[in-house]
Amino acid sequence: MRIVEVVADRKHAQTLAGMARFYGAEDHWWGSDDRDGRCSLRMLVPDEHRQALLDSLQDLLKATDRARIIVQPVDVALTHQAQPEQERRAAKVAATREELYGQITKGAQLDTNFLVLTVLSTLVAAIGLVENNVAVVIGAMVIAPLLGPNIALAFATSLGDKALTWKAAKTNGVGLGLAILLSGLIAVLLPLDLASPELLARTDVDLSGVVLGLASGAAAVLSLTTGLSSTLVGVMVAVALLPPAATLGMMLVSARWELALGAALLLIVNIVCVLLSAKLVFLLKGVRPRSWTERNRAKQSMAFYLSLWLVLLLLLIGIILMRTGGPW
Repeated sequence: MRIVEVVADRKHAQTLAGMARFYGAEDHWWGSDDRDGRCSLRMLVPDEHRQALLDSLQDLLKATDRARIIVQPVDVALTHQAQPEQERRAAKVAATREELYGQITKGAQLDTNFLVLTVLSTLVAAIGLVENNVAVVIGAMVIAPLLGPNIALAFATSLGDKALTWKAAKTNGVGLGLAILLSGLIAVLLPLDLASPELLARTDVDLSGVVLGLASGAAAVLSLTTGLSSTLVGVMVAVALLPPAATLGMMLVSARWELALGAALLLIVNIVCVLLSAKLVFLLKGVRPRSWTERNRAKQSMAFYLSLWLVLLLLLIGIILMRTGGPW
């Protein structure tokens, strides 16, 4: 449940009140009128009706720049009597397209924080890998910022948003490239034991790696669309991406070409799996643009990228089976 506040010209007051009733708002109330001729209406809206209400509000108010639609979270709405239906809804939190867009675009930002966290997580991961210290590797996963750009890329291609697609792809490429370069530099400057079991484990890939990548992407999207914490999911995605990227950098600099090839294959498999499963969950959740034109563009984008990533995944599975000589 969320509070949807609408600030609009006073001429829309009756229409807004009617929309609150039509879309099943639990309650609605008026704020004070502004001196500039605008009024404010707040609605307590159930999750299942919020997206339809927001779409209708945007259609109603699209001709004016003075209108504002604000969505606010609600922890609990209390009345004089317990209502089982409200409690049931409170246990199921859902996010609208607009809320998802606001959250996801933040994760695709290529800024100082992203770069610093990538550097720090790569340093910690590289040390943990060469010292065969699982706890240190897990610590690197906690601070790795790789969840954001990957989910943003899947989300952007689901909406056919070219600007966000490019932004997310650039951030993702910079993050992984920085991890590979920095880990290679570490291997040059420091004497490292490249026979560490934790390190060698990231140079081999089998079908269990495919399952991990698919589960990571699906869990990431579900955490966003249901409002659950994404911290553990971020760790899960980082497990699939950062260690093989760090291993790839160290093996390339050390001229371990066969091991570098295995790490590169593991990294590519995990990226494709995360993007494919995330995109499928967005599709199943019904995340799509509002207007007909945008929906048509999104369908073309969805079909193209789903086909691309599915074909890539099948090719990669074929390569894995040839390398391992069996399914597992």
